Amino acid sequence: MNNNLRIALFPGSFDPFTIGHFDIVQRALPMFDKIIIAIGYNSNKTGFFKLEDRVDWIKQAFYGENKIEVIQYQGLTVDCCNDQGAQFILRGLRTSVDFDYECSIAQMNKLMHPHIETVFLLTKPEHTPISSTIVRDIVRHGGDVSDFLPNGIKISISKHQ
Repeated sequence: MNNNLRIALFPGSFDPFTIGHFDIVQRALPMFDKIIIAIGYNSNKTGFFKLEDRVDWIKQAFYGENKIEVIQYQGLTVDCCNDQGAQFILRGLRTSVDFDYECSIAQMNKLMHPHIETVFLLTKPEHTPISSTIVRDIVRHGGDVSDFLPNGIKISISKHQ
């Protein structure tokens, strides 16, 4: 692996991947040579959407963008960074609550792996209220979530009721 490449890992459950996530990655693309969107898998949790669907949706959203890779991982994010040759963890912040939570994780990651930096980007104001949790709740109740998802991601509401 080329150590001169600036590789960022963008970890999350992405259940589902929203326009807020998409915007963070789009805005980060000029900063990095490669962004790996890493879908964390926790065997103790069941995602609302199938892992395979989440991978496919993200690939569709970034179709043709050669700086994006989508992977699945288990375990610590910093270990995944080391496995992938990523020197950066990319995180989006919507609120001060997000900052408090993410700051603690970033500091622990830094203690464990000092060579990995966490980069925070603030969400655009119009994306601040959009969260995967709220989008799942809208789907669960039969609502239309198309305005909250990147182009190319189509969720069948009936499939998840």
